[in-house]
Amino acid sequence: VNLSSPLMADKRVRQALLYGLDREAMSRQLFDGRQPVALSNVNPLDWVYTADVKTYPYDPKAAAALLDAAGWTLQGAVRRNAAGEALVVELMTTAGNRSRELVEQVIQSQWKALGIETRIRNEPARVFFGETVTRRKFAHLALFAWMSAPESVPRTTLHSEGITTAANNWTGQNFTGYSNPRMDQLIDTIEVELDKGKRKALWAELQQIYAEDLPALPLYFRADPFLIPKWLKGIEPTGHQFVTTLWVEQWRAE
Repeated sequence: VNLSSPLMADKRVRQALLYGLDREAMSRQLFDGRQPVALSNVNPLDWVYTADVKTYPYDPKAAAALLDAAGWTLQGAVRRNAAGEALVVELMTTAGNRSRELVEQVIQSQWKALGIETRIRNEPARVFFGETVTRRKFAHLALFAWMSAPESVPRTTLHSEGITTAANNWTGQNFTGYSNPRMDQLIDTIEVELDKGKRKALWAELQQIYAEDLPALPLYFRADPFLIPKWLKGIEPTGHQFVTTLWVEQWRAE
């Protein structure tokens, strides 16, 4: 989400957009149900995960109510504001990525049912990531994947010091422009807190704030296929960005 956009800066709109997506059906129809819906930015396999967060099941009525409250009322088949402007959202991703383009089409269809027009504008990956996303040039929404390790502190993505700007030569990964003083404080504290119980509580609050603020609209946790020869034993896919070869001493041939 580009929070510099007045439209996306309204939390009610962001929450409505997520209520308006049937992510369970998306996973089921496009990925055989193998990609679980994401409640926040932390995977359920991570020990710091909590399910005690605000959730967004597919609920078109809740989405409509939030859009109405935000001043986007349904006029015919289109939502408009008081000035008569239609609610139009631009969605971008990497051109040629078939699975992402299919997801875009599903999103476009589901939001259309709410009276929202979704305009798809894709770019080659080198332009999309090298220029558009990094310099926060996307108008509203950019679709891509994040990768992380267990208990990966999201300093570059959620801390305000990670917001990419010309002044910092576009360093960092906070492409949304998200800034929340409490989130900054939690990230700073988690990095130096050694007590496991206290750290887990801090992580729980971080996820709760994320789910409430929605600096991004989490879709699902991506499942990657892992092929293992039948004769090779002892391999356990990590489920995260650390490669399995780090534990190669446990492998054996049979």
